[in-house]
Amino acid sequence: MTTTTNSASPTYQRLLSLDFMRGLIMVLLASEGAGIYEHLSEATEGTVVNGLLIQFSHHPWNGLRFWDLIQPSFMFMAGTAMAYSLHKQEQQGMTWSEMFRRILKRCFLLFFWGVLDYAVRPQGLSFELWDVLTQLSFTTLIAFLIFRWSVTAQIIVCAGLLLLTEVLFRFTHVPGFDQPFTDQHNFGNYMDLVLMNKINTGGWVAINCIPTAVHTIAGALVGKLLLSGKDQIKTMIVAALICLALGFGLDWAGITPIIKKIATSSFTLASLGWVLLFLAFFYWWIDVKNHKNRLKFFTIVGMNSIFIYLFFEIVGSRWFNGYISAITNGLMEMIHVPEKLMHVITSFCIFALVWLMCYFLYKKKIFFRL
Repeated sequence: MTTTTNSASPTYQRLLSLDFMRGLIMVLLASEGAGIYEHLSEATEGTVVNGLLIQFSHHPWNGLRFWDLIQPSFMFMAGTAMAYSLHKQEQQGMTWSEMFRRILKRCFLLFFWGVLDYAVRPQGLSFELWDVLTQLSFTTLIAFLIFRWSVTAQIIVCAGLLLLTEVLFRFTHVPGFDQPFTDQHNFGNYMDLVLMNKINTGGWVAINCIPTAVHTIAGALVGKLLLSGKDQIKTMIVAALICLALGFGLDWAGITPIIKKIATSSFTLASLGWVLLFLAFFYWWIDVKNHKNRLKFFTIVGMNSIFIYLFFEIVGSRWFNGYISAITNGLMEMIHVPEKLMHVITSFCIFALVWLMCYFLYKKKIFFRL
């Protein structure tokens, strides 16, 4: 992990809509890491608000909720940012070999931090490949290797990755793991046994990196589109509608169910459609219509997305959240604040402190990069 300071702060051809979208995603993740959704759900049980808060948790299996779009957005934005970064490197005269070495280093660091994120458990060390950073190390490398190919060729690769996913889950017929869309009995679970000698009880599988590479490749294609100056918004909307139709069509026709936890082809397409619509709207609103006010709250967090993610995964869940909770809860108990309200206030305090950390780094022009 490296940091950039004043002389290297990101100023080159900023795509403000991407900065905002990245910041929005990280604010949502930070809110989840601080426990805001969990405690709001507890405090609003039995109300209409509680029904809305279900969208901030993953669907248990076959279906799609808003929270299921967070990881696809993360993977997609990484591809778009890569396109801008490679464009800048090309203009600086870097060769393909030099860029390849940089990508390999980045992928290694992503893999390292992704494994480290899950490595330390109360019962000892653990080797797991379910983290989004580990998956991103694979999808980034694939997206880079085909970055200079034609749009048609890259779309064919995406179709091939989705077809490969279908074949692996449907036709491998491993005893005990021959039910393609059944939790704990699918090919992804079998590969987890091969790779890690364990199965995720929540249903997540490591080979999600194969279909979700489509998100990163698509992000890179959109990045090239935005750099080209062509009719970006119309193209993104048309592509989004096609992906939504294919994804939901496969599910509704009973061919391939939308399942986020094993990233079925229908889920990959449907989620990509939504992400494309999100970016198209933000691009139109911010970069085209020039509505750039009041974005800083989000972009401050987005500038240090890796820091925020690793902080909550490694430090927050293991120490920081509990430490702050002990202080705030203790103070509020002294004035007899109701327990559910106390937990909500504590969650917002945790989030505010982490946002202030990001603000400090932003003011000091320190940006963590992998």
